[in-house]
Amino acid sequence: MQLFILTAALLALISFGYGVGRRRALAVAGPNLRSLHSLPRYHGYLVALWCGLPALAVVAAWLAFEPSLLHALVIGALPADLAQLSDERLALAYNEVRNVARYGHPASSDSIAEAARHYASLRQTMFLSVAAIAVALAVAGLAAARARIHAGLRARNRVESIVSIFLIAASTVAIFTTIGIVLSLVFESLRFFQMVPVTEFLFGTSWSPQMAIREDQVGSSGSFGAVPLFAGTMLIAGIALAVAVPLGLLAAIYMSEYAAPKFRSVVKPLLEVLAGIPTVVYGFFAALTVAPFIRDLGAKLGLSVASESALAAGLVMGIMIIPFVSSLSDDVISAVPHSLREGAYGLGATKSETIKQVVLPAALPGIVGSILLAASRAIGETMIVVMAAGLAANLTANPLEAVTTVTTQIVTLLVGDQEFDSPKTLAAFALGLALFGITLALNGIALRIVNKYREKYD
Repeated sequence: MQLFILTAALLALISFGYGVGRRRALAVAGPNLRSLHSLPRYHGYLVALWCGLPALAVVAAWLAFEPSLLHALVIGALPADLAQLSDERLALAYNEVRNVARYGHPASSDSIAEAARHYASLRQTMFLSVAAIAVALAVAGLAAARARIHAGLRARNRVESIVSIFLIAASTVAIFTTIGIVLSLVFESLRFFQMVPVTEFLFGTSWSPQMAIREDQVGSSGSFGAVPLFAGTMLIAGIALAVAVPLGLLAAIYMSEYAAPKFRSVVKPLLEVLAGIPTVVYGFFAALTVAPFIRDLGAKLGLSVASESALAAGLVMGIMIIPFVSSLSDDVISAVPHSLREGAYGLGATKSETIKQVVLPAALPGIVGSILLAASRAIGETMIVVMAAGLAANLTANPLEAVTTVTTQIVTLLVGDQEFDSPKTLAAFALGLALFGITLALNGIALRIVNKYREKYD
């Protein structure tokens, strides 16, 4: 609550600073606004930035360093009976102190209660100090920026420079975040491959990550052949794409080329609603409606259908990703220049011939991008697979049998208390790295297709 009040106060000061800067610029310009180098609103933006940035930086630094600073100060001032505890018990005691101070939990001893009071006092003092510094910096920045406003001030250039710095910083954070994710996968996967051979992981056909208890169990240390997981992932994703790509692409062609504007304005949002339905709802639909229907239908036809099948999961997943194909393909097809269509009509082509031979080839890069997005969504889906396809790692191409996917196994391996020195847990990182490689390969293939046809129609 205190942080919310401080943030609201700073935002109010920033808004006030914008108004002060704008009014100051108007006062300096007088009746001749053309004497200003920049528009008055840019002077307001500049004052607001000078007011807000230093103060918000202080608050952000406090939020980042407050936990470690509080930990050091509280641990250093613990009573003697707590300070002599081992590191593990000391960590538990500190957690109890924090819970007592923040949430009012009952203390297990007088020493814990005393430490909790010290924790609360330090936290309050630190917050008040930071709040005072932040408000002081905001007021000082506002006053300094207002005093520097004059007719020749290049306010727009300065504001744009600050915005450019923020954009560069955001891009840098995104890049380093990606690098960090990849490195974490690589390092943990290397630890896994020190325990399990790469060949067994990539080419093994038996997946049983549960560590054996007895010597006579399989491998006595689990079985980590990931081929069944890759096969199950590709099988379900293939079924989903077989449903989504034709339906989505045909819907996009109809909406962009044949449908009346009123019909398109109604149908397109209805299709896009499918993308907003939570995946757990699709999972319930697959498990309670589609899977029993397929099983009953198979029984009538004399087929053996598992209660949890790849077909049920793939069909429902295909319905879920239809908007990724239809909506994006519709936008891409609509963006094809009308001059291409008019040229085809002028040469005597029919509407269908124009769509097949001119519009679709011209829109192919965007269509490939939409299909790639749908494929990535299908490969990364977990909830529908868990509820409709099961957890059995079967190596099969039969869509009527139960299979599992890479993402489902990652979730299964990382649920509950984990030991990150066990092959069972580290296998999740190896699977994540393999999935990253598959996605990267798909992006590379799509990029080659896009570049090839874009040169032809740009």
